[in-house]
Amino acid sequence: MKVNKTMNLFTEQINSWQDWGQVFQSISAFTPLVRYIMQKENLSKAEIKNLTPGTNAVFRVGDYVIKIFAPKESGKDQTPDMKTEIFASKRANALGIAAPKVIADGFICDKYRFGYLITEYINGQEFLKADKEMTPDMKINAGQQLRQISDAMNTPCEPFNDIDIFSDEYVKSRFAEFPERFRKERLSYIKDHCYSTSVFVHGDLFGDNVIVFDNSELYIIDFADAVLAPVCYEYALVAIDFFRFDKHLMKGFFGDIGLDRLTEICFDGVLIHNFGDDVVNEHLGKPEEFKCLDDLRKRMYEKIQL
Repeated sequence: MKVNKTMNLFTEQINSWQDWGQVFQSISAFTPLVRYIMQKENLSKAEIKNLTPGTNAVFRVGDYVIKIFAPKESGKDQTPDMKTEIFASKRANALGIAAPKVIADGFICDKYRFGYLITEYINGQEFLKADKEMTPDMKINAGQQLRQISDAMNTPCEPFNDIDIFSDEYVKSRFAEFPERFRKERLSYIKDHCYSTSVFVHGDLFGDNVIVFDNSELYIIDFADAVLAPVCYEYALVAIDFFRFDKHLMKGFFGDIGLDRLTEICFDGVLIHNFGDDVVNEHLGKPEEFKCLDDLRKRMYEKIQL
């Protein structure tokens, strides 16, 4: 990983996450830094454009995407996420998974120490927008294609970050807004349940992170939330947050799996997912509606059955 030293390219002040939030989409603020990085990597100049905002500064520069990660002064050092994304992206490239090719990565020591990642730009449409024009058959095909990608991606992998989704600290930090009985039952369930062997999972497969290229081919982007976890961790987010229980997408991805089995996959996965509580809150109901785990299981069953 390259480390280059420069000075006075980035002039904005970052002393908090709020400061970062006010500047991370600013083309004018990042233009000198972006141009310097592109030159250092021997990549051609091009107009700098905004892309869908996330956590870090992401811009399109001609045929490339450059992501500049928030420095530690923001209050949320993104270096671990950067290392995860670089590892996961290169792994996807090596496995032949449809994902943007990694072009370069490194650090720039300017006013702050910025990590960066450059990948090829996939000229397509975010799935969240593209699916509005899909026929039922197109959705089934898209679900099947995503399952093929997942099957290639959700395989055994060596450890690549320090995240242990079954550690006490990790498990107890989720679902804090839910009723006490629900939280206690969840902790007991996770402790006693026989989850499958952990594999590599993308961790954030939803409509913004899947690009539809040339009207049909799917590409996976943004691997920063990848972890080692049982495959239900991946499937639950796909069904609930990505597909939103769309019956055609679900049929393509899960095939003719039974309703009971599909409910259990979603149930098991959402309980351990990093975004599990947010996903439930957004797509299934408010925390106070779930007094116990059975309330959540029944709600999932009803949603899938529709």
